[in-house]
Amino acid sequence: MRTLTRRRALKGTLAFAAGATSLAACSAAPSARSGVTSVHVMGMIHRRHRTSERYSLAVLEAAIRKAKPDAILTEIPPDRIGKAISSFRETGEITEPRARVFPEYTDVVFPLSREMDFQIIGTAGWSRQMADNRREALRRIEADPERAEQWAEHIAARREFSSKLAGRGDDPRFIHTDEFDRLVKAGYTPYQRYFDDDLGPGGWTRINAAHNRYINEALDVLSGQGLTALVTYGSAHKYMILESLAKRTDITLADTRALFEPGGI
Repeated sequence: MRTLTRRRALKGTLAFAAGATSLAACSAAPSARSGVTSVHVMGMIHRRHRTSERYSLAVLEAAIRKAKPDAILTEIPPDRIGKAISSFRETGEITEPRARVFPEYTDVVFPLSREMDFQIIGTAGWSRQMADNRREALRRIEADPERAEQWAEHIAARREFSSKLAGRGDDPRFIHTDEFDRLVKAGYTPYQRYFDDDLGPGGWTRINAAHNRYINEALDVLSGQGLTALVTYGSAHKYMILESLAKRTDITLADTRALFEPGGI
């Protein structure tokens, strides 16, 4: 009965999960479940999941099992998630280029979807053109003598951030703390202040705003059904996501750190 109810509650997310460009047709079906959405915001370390012992793919999998999500909101664009889902269902592999660079999805989330009852939703504002334009703009800024001081301040802030991590950058119990978020915010401040205008849609402010727009649209669909959503993004994005979600009154932000504690949750 729990599985049937959950599938009915999530019926409205199917079109969005498959890459729909509009949420107009994705309104949630009536459900016997009601209540606020519980949201875990989980910071990823991407390729380092393959090499880290503290935040390995196995550790990540155990945390997701503890969370028991009804929906996982991914750092995959809505217009690419459909292809990733269909290729995995058909072949057991993810061929979509953007999705397959993230081991948290190829090795954990998609395989877990075979046995756990959750929807995989694309919510990233990324595009290849955006990334290419950003890369070229940063090269021009770095080579511009008139912006040497700005670039130096940016590099110094990132180095300071790395030094203050003090070997804790792959520790999920540290990543999911306010202290980590404060360090990230300070480390990205010069980058955001000086280069936002140059980078356009790929600038730190606008790309995070795009991520948050899709995340909030997905949560709008899930709202009021008493479901659990897991938001999975690179750990640097986490503080911006939390700032955005703190404005909502229809969710509770769950203690993600507890998922990584022995016996937590």
